[in-house]
Amino acid sequence: MSASPSPSTTAPPASPAPAEPPSVLSRRELNKAATRQAITDAALALLRSNGPGNFTVEDIADAAGISRRTFFNYFGSTEAAIAAVTFGFLDKALQQFRLRPAGEPFMESARAALVELADPMTVAPLAELYSLGQANPQLSRSELEAWDHCTVQIISAARERTRGAAGVELDELYLRALAGSVISCGKAAMDVWFSRCGGSLTPESLSSLRQLLIDSMTLLGSGFARPDTTPAAATPAATPADTSAPSPDRH
Repeated sequence: MSASPSPSTTAPPASPAPAEPPSVLSRRELNKAATRQAITDAALALLRSNGPGNFTVEDIADAAGISRRTFFNYFGSTEAAIAAVTFGFLDKALQQFRLRPAGEPFMESARAALVELADPMTVAPLAELYSLGQANPQLSRSELEAWDHCTVQIISAARERTRGAAGVELDELYLRALAGSVISCGKAAMDVWFSRCGGSLTPESLSSLRQLLIDSMTLLGSGFARPDTTPAAATPAATPADTSAPSPDRH
């Protein structure tokens, strides 16, 4: 099809477009992703062995087998390289989110995306970084900044979900409030996990963290209905007000 000498005006060219990005990212992009991952892995390993603030960009570059210049092509500081762990987890979740049906409610897709990350070890680097940050204010700030910066990716994923959908208008306030709420719920799940498990990285502890993240999305999707609240407990007078309230997942 691509060897055809004349431009095609039929529908097929529009079909491959969505499928092309993964293949277009081919060798060059895969190499870049591998280098970025190597830097992040090296930074996390040095963080474990040396502790926060006790290693340099040069140390990370040497451990990753790259030059100092290459390091700065990817990250602006040691803190940025460490914080990339958070972005790595979110990237995995967003990949699963983009595979969900387009007509599915946003929060249901977000919850299902986390469920698809079935191996509790997927949250291990995120949990480890969070735990290490509890004893180091600078690292903790970098971690919080990483969570906040992830809102941009969540907004982008939400835009993709509604792009081209007939009769759907993007509401900027909704998008930003939704992204901020997702991030806040994620951080709340991390806080509860740490208070319960003390930063333990056992499979059981990591499974608990994964479930807390899933449950936090469930709470957000339900409009934070209390777990012990049932329809029967609502008074008749409250019903009209409840049914007229806007849905927390109107897109």
